[in-house]
Amino acid sequence: MAATKTKSAKKKVKQKYPIVRLYLKANFNNSIITATDLSGKVIAWSSAGRAGFKGTKKSTPFAAQKSD
Repeated sequence: MAATKTKSAKKKVKQKYPIVRLYLKANFNNSIITATDLSGKVIAWSSAGRAGFKGTKKSTPFAAQKSD
């Protein structure tokens, strides 16, 4: 009888970023927010479409606030 090996799930390592840069791209159709570290690597991003807004509601200031 062969022994089965189980794969262990990789743990996410939380890193602390004391200084980040936030980029906001707002156009007529959507608002996209991107957080990068100082070297330009993307840490996190979000958009109004990802937050669940569809159609013309994506381009409102309220939708941009809710895309966190």
